[in-house]
Amino acid sequence: MQVGIIGMPNAGKTTLFNAVTRVHAVTDMYPFTTIEPNIGMVEITDNRLARVQQIAGSKQMVPANIRFMDVAGLVKGASKGEGLGNKFLSHIRDADVLVHVVRCFSSDTIAHVEGRISPAEDIETIALELMLADLSIIDRRITELERRAKTGDKEAVIQHDLLAAITEKLDKGIMLRPKDMTDEQKEHLKDVPLLTLKPVIFVANVGEGDTFDSSNPLVREVEEKAKQMEAGVIALPVEIEEEISELDEAEAVEFLKDMGLEESPLLQLVHAVFKLLGLITFFTANPNEAHAWNIPEGTTARKAAGKVHTDMERGFIKAEVVAFGDLDKAGSMHAAKEHGHWRLEGKEYVVKDGDVIYFRFAV
Repeated sequence: MQVGIIGMPNAGKTTLFNAVTRVHAVTDMYPFTTIEPNIGMVEITDNRLARVQQIAGSKQMVPANIRFMDVAGLVKGASKGEGLGNKFLSHIRDADVLVHVVRCFSSDTIAHVEGRISPAEDIETIALELMLADLSIIDRRITELERRAKTGDKEAVIQHDLLAAITEKLDKGIMLRPKDMTDEQKEHLKDVPLLTLKPVIFVANVGEGDTFDSSNPLVREVEEKAKQMEAGVIALPVEIEEEISELDEAEAVEFLKDMGLEESPLLQLVHAVFKLLGLITFFTANPNEAHAWNIPEGTTARKAAGKVHTDMERGFIKAEVVAFGDLDKAGSMHAAKEHGHWRLEGKEYVVKDGDVIYFRFAV
């Protein structure tokens, strides 16, 4: 699963990327310094994994992770190549969710590309560029679909009609939302990477010492725009979060306590992305490692086996499954089996969040 970080130049995208991934990509205070996207993996903190490792006696544990991608800032005209924007937009077409960093801080040293601080205008600028970029993709696709539809291609007819309806909305400046499309419609458009159909979380990037709730008028601007677009919002001081990411665990806890926080807003962001992607976690465990795997909700046992190894999916026989809660209470694999908590499931079993699974397979 991939997350694309977008926003205007100097909004704090790369700083957020550094804080989330601890990769520490190099940037400076001038627009368009991130030409190629920065890529990093983020481990998902899940206390259940440590317990699975303890019970299974595994030597190590491997957390689930999400891939983050930081692209250069987008400006007016990006969809037509301004500031190399069309290239940057192409980078995020494969993203499953967009994290839109919005500048909510003032600075004498970090210039705003438009010479003003206005979160609402920044959001509208990016939204417009995403819509224009999609219209460009749709226009080319419709020409191709019209040709295929004349040959009696039923899928081409369905896709054409869907894209025509989407064009009508975008032409009116109406932003698409993922919930506007049924799962069946999304399946028909799976090979059309529309940016405006991607779920979005806004990050209101506040300055050091600023409040990061609705009492801050700039944060409130972001919240109002997000409400209109039915998107999530998390406000956080991105620069401070990057500093926290460099501390050890004890120092970070103390730092957050001084700020009056129990948990880093950055962790809230990672978990919000996980939830927005509709992901669940299942676990595998053996003497070598306890491993957490993230999969879309609704995934079958056979498909989940393929996440671990393609041979497991191809030669799937059965899945031995125990719910994490039952395993935790039992305290050992043996005790869980004695209490009848382990069960055999077939290939169509829908994996539940927290399932601990041993896959039987033969190749």
